[in-house]
Amino acid sequence: MTETTTGRDAAIAAALAQLEDGSFEAVMRRRVAIASASRLPEHKPDLTRYLSEEMRPHFERMGFTIHILEDDTAPGPFLLAERIEDPSFLTILQYGHGDVVAGLDGKWSDGLAPFSMKERQGNWYGRGTADNKGQHSINMAAIKAVLNTRGSLGFNLKYLIEMGEESGSPGLDTVCERHRDLLKADVLIASDGPRLALKQPTIFLGARGGMSFHMEVVAREDFQHSGNWGGLLANPGIELCHAITELVSRTGVIKVPEMTPGTIPANVRAALADCHMEPAHGDPAIEDWWSEPGLTAEEKVFAWSSFEVMEMECGNLAQPLYAIPPKARARMQLRFPVGVDYTAVVPAVRRVLKEAGYDRVVVTDPSDAIFPASRLDPDHPWVKRVAASIKKTVGRAPAILPNLGASLPNNVFSDILGLPTVWIPHSYPGCLQHAANEHLPVSIVREGLAIMAGLYHDLGETEGSTSSQ
Repeated sequence: MTETTTGRDAAIAAALAQLEDGSFEAVMRRRVAIASASRLPEHKPDLTRYLSEEMRPHFERMGFTIHILEDDTAPGPFLLAERIEDPSFLTILQYGHGDVVAGLDGKWSDGLAPFSMKERQGNWYGRGTADNKGQHSINMAAIKAVLNTRGSLGFNLKYLIEMGEESGSPGLDTVCERHRDLLKADVLIASDGPRLALKQPTIFLGARGGMSFHMEVVAREDFQHSGNWGGLLANPGIELCHAITELVSRTGVIKVPEMTPGTIPANVRAALADCHMEPAHGDPAIEDWWSEPGLTAEEKVFAWSSFEVMEMECGNLAQPLYAIPPKARARMQLRFPVGVDYTAVVPAVRRVLKEAGYDRVVVTDPSDAIFPASRLDPDHPWVKRVAASIKKTVGRAPAILPNLGASLPNNVFSDILGLPTVWIPHSYPGCLQHAANEHLPVSIVREGLAIMAGLYHDLGETEGSTSSQ
């Protein structure tokens, strides 16, 4: 199975040829056209359709065996594609999701629509181009290129596609627990989330956790005229705003110890010292005065917690009543790294508010899905192995992020399946995922195809291809 450099170059060239001849773009247009929005019940049939029309045929043509896995709590089925070339070989588990968020029809720029992919100024616009259809499609095209040039992978590959990540991945943990033997592997290598910057190849090793909860003040049942009752009745909006300042300062510094990790490990800080966030054209400028003082921008996003007011309701801005509102409500979000016990967060918030005298502020238990934080040690051998392959392909070392700043279900693979986890993202921070005008730069598609074809080729070489299981 030993291959020469020429074989590696041939695999990369075969991957890039799919972009140059338009076949990869055609695949992307079909996949984007399937409105697989997992949070919208009317699109439930599209979740199954994406797997049956796009994933299954593609994998079967590459010699994979297909397993359809289901769980009653999941919005749609899971597809596991499995290619076992030799039980003694290294086994790679990969992951992607075919569901998307709502299309937001009518909010895209003129001439653009969520489920009709169009190219404009070197970008492919459409829902799912960046999150996540484009990313797993890049990987699948690179797999095809290696198979076409070498005739085999030289390792075993399992690819799990879920259809509920945008709904919080309900059922993913249960499916992985139930099918632990079927999903057994040596490492997870997956693609989701953004790179550190547009032109910076990146790997990340986990994800910050994420959780949401509501804070609410209900003062009375009805609105009361401010001319008659102003100065006599408490305003729940003002009460709620002041209560929030007990948790976070006016400059975004979190005040509740249980909501932060307290310290940043030395090797995490060292890894981030070589990473530099570079906002692209059109991105907002970084506001250095916000959040924990003394931390770099990279440490704030990838090694510390952030606390946000995501939505707030008080009164009726659309139809002002000139009356004191009876209640106020806010949805709060905490993103947190390894080192925060998410089960302690809401009790700590309640304690702080009670001690400060905010007896009327009700803090609800989290109702949305909670993503626990997870992170592979930056010094792990798999980090070095993947980074070396990427450097060999692009001629420069990738940025190594200890974890993604956002949240994804990495903990399912690291904790339930016990795998080292390495993510290679094929997107960038300005891609507008979850918003109108989501897009994927063709430059990242090109580089991603080359990176993954090179990596798959390297994984199949004789040296080190034996399983450690």
